[in-house]
Order: sequence, then C-alpha cells, then structure tokens
Amino acid sequence: MKESFKAGFVAIIGKPNVGKSTLINRYVGEKISIVSPRPQTTRNKVLAILTTENYQIIFVDTPGIHRPKHKLGEYMVREAERGLNDADVILTILDGTTGIQNEDELILKLVSKIEKRKILAVNKVDLVKKAELLPIVDRASKVCKFDEYLPISALNGDKTDILLDKLVSFLPESPPLYPEDQLTDRTERFHVAEIIREKILLNTRQEIPHSVAVVIEDFIEDAKKPLIRIRATIYVERGSQKKIVIGEKGRLLKKIGREARLELESFLGKKVYLELWVKVYEKWRKNNYALKRFGYG
Repeated sequence: MKESFKAGFVAIIGKPNVGKSTLINRYVGEKISIVSPRPQTTRNKVLAILTTENYQIIFVDTPGIHRPKHKLGEYMVREAERGLNDADVILTILDGTTGIQNEDELILKLVSKIEKRKILAVNKVDLVKKAELLPIVDRASKVCKFDEYLPISALNGDKTDILLDKLVSFLPESPPLYPEDQLTDRTERFHVAEIIREKILLNTRQEIPHSVAVVIEDFIEDAKKPLIRIRATIYVERGSQKKIVIGEKGRLLKKIGREARLELESFLGKKVYLELWVKVYEKWRKNNYALKRFGYG
C-alpha cells in the first residue's frame, strides 16, 4: 500500500430508477445491487467496495428518495438519509431525460443541508441533447451548491471515468477500511434473496414489484458435492398477487425460478437446487414485525 493511499465512503443518492445501482455495478465490475426498470428497486443500503493500489471507495447504494406511503417507504428513506450522514462524499444523480421533478427537488434540498464534498452527475446523457442539460444543472445549482457538475451515462460508461477520478480526489488519506478482496458488506443469503426478487420484478407488472418480499428459509451446502440447496418464500400482500406470481399452471413461477437459478449458479460458483414458495402476508409493508422479519428494520 502506498503512503498516499485514500479511502472513504461515497453515498450515491437520487430518485428511484435514476441509475445508481447501474453506476455502482459498472465501477465494481460485479453485480452488487439488483437492477430493474421498476422504481424503488433498491430497498436496503448496500455497500459496494472498489479497491485499487491507490484507493478504496466504499460506495453506499441508497434506496431512491421518494415520498413514503407506508412503513417500508419510511424505512427506505431513513436508509438513504443515514447513508448521506455517514459518507465522506455525496454523489447526487439526476435523470437527464426527465429534468428536475418534485422528488429531485426534495433530494437537492436534503443534500444542501449537509456539509460534505458534493458532486452532481446528470445521468442518461446518451438519450438527450446537450442543450437540454444546461437548464437542469442551472436549476439544480440554485438549490444546492456542488463542487463538481458532470454529465454521464452509467449504462454505456460515458464520462464515468472522469467522475471516478473526481470522487477519488475528494477522498481523505486513509488506509483501507475493508479487506482488499471484499466487494460488499452483505451476506450471500442477502444477495440470493435480492437476485430472486429481481427476477420477480423483471417478470411481473402492475403493483406486484412493490408488494414482494423474499425470505431465504434454507441455504444448505451439500457436503459431498458442489451443490447448494436453497428454499425461499416469496411474500405478497393479496391472493390475487399470489396468482399472478405463480402464473397459469405455475408457468411464471417456474420461469422466475429458472432465471434466478442460472444467475445464482454464476454468483455462487456451484450448482443450485432452488425451491420457491409463494405466500400471502396481508399489508406487510405497513407491519413493523413483518418489516423486521423480511430484513427491512
């Protein structure tokens, strides 16, 4: 390790579906956070750790800031705000395709009250004209003063290398805070549940994505062969949602299971036997006991 080594926390904040997880996964080179077109995909604060010879960045992938409608939403907003307060640098991401909306205003006002080094990145610039970006930056700067302003595309990597250099320049000098081979603070069981939940999000519509929780009941490694047996329960809030997730003659649940198993085998490096069950837990998003049991407390 060099004497000038830098290490610190970078909290990434933005409204739901702005591209936070896509950017983090690009930097780390691994799928640390699940990604889907559904808003509020990220529910928990997840650390993704990038270590090089010269620096270690601990990215804090925060849930998207939004106006909560239930206890799960309140938990997600608290997680995001906690990530900001613990960070050395705050990276705020705006969506260049939508401009500044009410949720963005909420985020900018929140960030303006925190005394940290701050960078504003306008994402999805590959989908808009450059002339459309200036009004976004101008309006944002009137609400919150940033140290740097950058247009990027998290999906195709445009200007993400410049953004990374800026982030590193704001980090404090420090020895590594985590082992150099560690990529995240979350357990395998957490990522297994998230991978299954991602496949549900990608295969369902309407209210299903927001009403789903996944609990890993069994995670058993076979002592005689490279096989992991996983039993997971998918919780929804209504019987009609259960029917949708299972699908006609169980076809959708089988598809979800097949897609999840393939990714789990790649993630875990072993064969996976995956067993999925679907159960109804009415109004679990408004129930404190259920939130804690499902890992949101």
